[in-house]
Parts: sequence; C-alpha cells; structure tokens
Amino acid sequence: MSATSLPASIPAPSRTRRTSSPYAAERAAVDDSPDGGYAVSAEFYDLLQAETDRRLAERRFAAAATRARHAVLDVGAGTGTATEVLLRASGVPVHAVEPAPAMRAALLSRLAHLGADQRARVTVHPEPLAATGLTAVADLAVASNVIACLDPPTRRATWKAISAALLPGGLLLFDPPPAGLPDGCEAAGRLGPVRVGPDLYSADVTRRPHRGVLRVVFTYRVERAQELLREAREAFDMWPVPPEQLAEELDAAGLRVVRAPGSDLVAARRPAP
Repeated sequence: MSATSLPASIPAPSRTRRTSSPYAAERAAVDDSPDGGYAVSAEFYDLLQAETDRRLAERRFAAAATRARHAVLDVGAGTGTATEVLLRASGVPVHAVEPAPAMRAALLSRLAHLGADQRARVTVHPEPLAATGLTAVADLAVASNVIACLDPPTRRATWKAISAALLPGGLLLFDPPPAGLPDGCEAAGRLGPVRVGPDLYSADVTRRPHRGVLRVVFTYRVERAQELLREAREAFDMWPVPPEQLAEELDAAGLRVVRAPGSDLVAARRPAP
C-alpha cells in the first residue's frame, strides 16, 4: 500500500448532514468492499498523512540509508514520501516500486519537484516487485505501510523478490503486520482536519475482523462552514501474521531476522557468503 496508515473496519454510520449545497450530490455509497486501487485515497493521502509518514520514514530509515553504498529498494513507494527521505539521506540509486497507478501519479508529481540530480537517481517500477527482475542490486530495502496489505501468497513472493534484489549482507527494514485481529469493530483514529482555503479535509478510520482478515475503512470528508460538501470511502484488507510465522517466512526466503533499530520495525538480512 502504498498502504500506508491505511487500516479498516465497517464504516461507522454516516454522519452526513443534509444540505442544499450543489456539491452534496458527490457522495459515495456506503460500501466497504476493497478494490485495492487507491482511487479514492490518492486525492487525500498526502494532505492528511504525508507529514506523519515523512517523520516516520526519517526516524525508521534515514540512518540506514546514509550507510547504503550500492542502491536502496523502496517496496510499495506510494506517493513517494519515504522515497524522498531515502534520496535525501543517501547518495545512491533508489528503486521505487509502486504498481498502483493512482499512487504512482502522486509519486511522479513529488519527484517532479525534486532537483534533477535526485531525479536522476530514481527508477520507478510500475509493476509488483516480483515482476521487476531486480537481482543483487541493493544493500538496503525498506517497506513502509505495505506488508500488512499483501495476501499470504503475495507476501511470500515479495520476501523472495526482496531477497533476490538484495546483495549478500543487505538489510531489509519494514513495519510488521498486526499479529492478530481485534474482537470486533473499533475506531482506529482520525486524520486531520487540515484546512485548504475555506475547506476542512479529514478522515475517520475504522476496522473490524472480516473472514480472517482485518478490514480497514477510511471515510473521507470535506466540509465548508460546517456543511458537508463531499464524503467518500475506501476500504483495505490487512492480513495478520504472528511474529513466529513472519520469521519462518523470511527464513524460507533466505532472510535472517536480526536486531531492528526500533521497536516498531522488523529487520532481516540476506546472509553474506
């Protein structure tokens, strides 16, 4: 996911206020079936989450990026917040992998505002990592807010692709999926509000267990003068993985769990020969 802080649950009952605004017709139907395309979230993502994501990326990945000597792999680059941090912290090429067209459009818009020297170090891959064919190119791989959004077969294929892309001794850093499911529907937080001119943008996030996965629903709202102009929803599924299973999957892909630089990260290395 460029899945970033995208968790879900059944949407809370709509708090839509009746209004005569001409914008009011643009309201999404209540539907929490995920489509995985970020078609709704891409509009709101950077406005509501980029600053938090940037601080997280700096804390989690910048120090490791300064030590990279060959290349850095950004798995699920999303809108490019972590990609930019990796470019600024390192002096090596960065491979940004982002299959979702809506998020990739935002990623390229971000890259367009960087200096030519930084853009020259980025390769944007529009396919899943397993389809890129990257082999022994990077000494650091990062995956921010994405592993939880991969179904088990895709997740295992991604471990193998990361292992193949890393040089011997290369390091992988990622935030782990949830270890289990909540007991029921729960509020997971609120993003914003953020003001743009006269408008306030916000999102409520809910999540619930759904057929063995964690369904996270984002309900986005745009308000003006306390009147609801627009409301839209997008849902994402996340697959919980117990830590011991995670370690087994990594080991099967040729990656050994090592001490992580932070308590909110998992670290693994491709062993040197």
